[in-house]
Amino acid sequence: MNITVIGRGNVGGGLAGLWERAGHQVTRLGRGGGNVGTADAVLLAVPGTAVEVALSSVVGLEGKTVLDATNLYGGARPPAGFSSNAQYVKSVTGGPTAKAFSTNFASLLGQVADARVRPSNLWSGDDEVQGVVRQLSLDAGYEAVRLGDLGMAATQEGLADPMFAIAQSGLGQFVYRLASPEQL
Repeated sequence: MNITVIGRGNVGGGLAGLWERAGHQVTRLGRGGGNVGTADAVLLAVPGTAVEVALSSVVGLEGKTVLDATNLYGGARPPAGFSSNAQYVKSVTGGPTAKAFSTNFASLLGQVADARVRPSNLWSGDDEVQGVVRQLSLDAGYEAVRLGDLGMAATQEGLADPMFAIAQSGLGQFVYRLASPEQL
């Protein structure tokens, strides 16, 4: 798969490296933006409050499949008129959109492959992006677990504060596994 990652930080850079090792062609864009026209999928991995600025410097987004890995925490809000960053992303691209890779600690990406069982990657989004999310989750070492349609993206974005609170309450950074009883 041809993937363009917007954001070269811990999340974008970490996932880009994992996907390259899995055999994907990955293009990395930083603050200067660029063209995503040849991408099969786009990962948006910038600070949650920088979504509008980041997308304004990128061309070729129309109709693209986008995985939004941004987080809003500490009272940050999505762009005006939208319930979530993911809803805003969809309004810009018009393509299949998912909120994904936003509830995992970036610093642990390099350790996921060594896990006894695959940790979960919670996601919400359009039906059309389901196959892409599943494949890229597997290729990064995760099992995709769907929260719901794109309307659930605001709920998922709201999980950033509780995730950090759990980590700061003594557990430290963690992975999680959501599984049906048949998977136990």
